[in-house]
Amino acid sequence: MGHFLAAIRRRDDTERSAAFPWTLPFAAALDEIRFETPVTFLVGENGCGKSTLLEGLAAGMRAVAAGSRDIERDPSLGPARAFAAGFRFVRRRHARTRLFLRAEDVLGYTRRVTDDATELDAIADELARTLPEGVGRTRAVGMARAQRAALVRRYGEDPDGRSHGETFLALLQTRLVPNGLYLLDEPETPLSPGRILALMAILKDRVAAGCQFVIATHSPILMAQPDATILHIADDRIGPVAYDEVEHVRLTRAFLAQPERFLRGL
Repeated sequence: MGHFLAAIRRRDDTERSAAFPWTLPFAAALDEIRFETPVTFLVGENGCGKSTLLEGLAAGMRAVAAGSRDIERDPSLGPARAFAAGFRFVRRRHARTRLFLRAEDVLGYTRRVTDDATELDAIADELARTLPEGVGRTRAVGMARAQRAALVRRYGEDPDGRSHGETFLALLQTRLVPNGLYLLDEPETPLSPGRILALMAILKDRVAAGCQFVIATHSPILMAQPDATILHIADDRIGPVAYDEVEHVRLTRAFLAQPERFLRGL
């Protein structure tokens, strides 16, 4: 179930150049990563390269970007495309859909949906005004209004009117269809702790429906997803780590147990 991406393996002819992303220690040293569970978390400190790795996976798997630009045309994802070109992507079977989503792109995506709905309204009005009366006008106007109605059913009348967290969860509920491969970059960013638990429930439901997830995260709550693999990136190494050994988890536990110890002297 769900293992659409089984592994990535460095191509024999890959040049380890002095250009980014190969300047990242883990990328320069990386030969292989295996994805052996339906949910894989990528964790590590800021700057370790987990987002670059996730973006490279998205480029190599030709995922659709749920943001303002497609992966192949997004200039900020040039290093991701270079990373993907350096590896072979081992697939066990083809996913029904492949989606890449950065939390920061959600607002851009909802604006695109809102703009599309507004444009369809304008098209319907223009067709009603300019076409002669008859069956042709009725059908043309009806098609434009039906497309707008489909957007509203899927995303709501005013997706921009909800909070960032509400919009994000609503988008996931809509876009995470069964038998899909989903690459999520820090999905906890707009979410409260309670909403992170809601996200975990969505992940559990979609895994049961045959989905696979690779998720870059800093959230100790999200990392506790049952039966997930946690891959830790540090310097030139990437490998599995137990939940209780993740530095984010240990630090959060220590802070919550004795916050005054960490705040003393601030």
